Amino acid sequence: MAQQKHYVALVTGAAGFIGAFLSKRLLADGWVVVGLDNVNGYYDPGIKEARLAMLRDADHDGRFTFVRGDLADTALVERLFAENGFDVVVNLAAQAGVRYSIENPKAYVDSNLVGFFNILEACRHHPVKHLVYASSSSVYGGNEKVPFSEDDNVDSPVSLYAATKKSNELMAHAYSKLYSIPATGLRFFTVYGPMGRPDMAYFGFTNKLLRGETIKIFNMGDCKRDFTYVDDIVEGVTRVMANPPEVKLGEDGLPMAATRIYNIGNSNPENLLDFVDTLQRVLVEEGVLPADFNFEAHRELVPMQPGDVPVTYADTSKLERDTGFKPSTPLEDGLRTFAKWYREYYGL
Repeated sequence: MAQQKHYVALVTGAAGFIGAFLSKRLLADGWVVVGLDNVNGYYDPGIKEARLAMLRDADHDGRFTFVRGDLADTALVERLFAENGFDVVVNLAAQAGVRYSIENPKAYVDSNLVGFFNILEACRHHPVKHLVYASSSSVYGGNEKVPFSEDDNVDSPVSLYAATKKSNELMAHAYSKLYSIPATGLRFFTVYGPMGRPDMAYFGFTNKLLRGETIKIFNMGDCKRDFTYVDDIVEGVTRVMANPPEVKLGEDGLPMAATRIYNIGNSNPENLLDFVDTLQRVLVEEGVLPADFNFEAHRELVPMQPGDVPVTYADTSKLERDTGFKPSTPLEDGLRTFAKWYREYYGL
């Protein structure tokens, strides 16, 4: 009997939050996965190592290969493409974080621009069925029209991080037009969940409360975020992977850019104060914090920070139309899963 062919995916940022859960899902779906990550120290590498351990546990028949290396390493990226014959590439590796881009801009140029350029060049020389890459809701900048639609103007970024993500969309469009690379960019909205990034609000707040420190709630609490649970993000990504844009010829007889952009968000922005209340409640209910914890004494309302925006809100109608999927995990459910993981991971 002929052996079943496994599709081969490259997942960059495989030790990252979304990358690890996506890789786990792809292994469960029968893919061969090559994961690339430099496991840098931007946040606690211990969590990245725990995610990699999760992937090794999920890899029952040797379909997962992890490569510790940097996206900006041109020779390494070229070698990976030459040796593996990828069907689909999912580029999730990036220097993340809006605030850090103000302190350390070069990290964003190296990872988000040079690194993505290396991926595009490799897809040009080793054609793939689909390049899927992470953009970000931050490209919408201070957009006041809500919900944010993929058709909105995104020419006014308020952070270098946002500017690099918008650049990725433009670079992918140019490469798709020139070399017929089917490419889809995904604008993620505030992703959260277990094993997440410690620099994200829900995780950082939990750490600070546990240490008895005060949490700062920006814009005096008048902020809204479209919190999207990691499993919803992964479901969206896998559906998009299976649905590449078609390369078509234009009136001039030349190929047109086969590109798409989708929002992936919960389409349900939560007020920051309500979010903090829900987080505090589940932290007590799941035994992370004591029942008599004085939350009022540990919160402070502060002004907006540079690079931040007052609201994020995803219009996901295009994603629904093309993939039949709409993220829908309620905030309380997602935060509760996070609290359970946190208690176990830190041995509370």
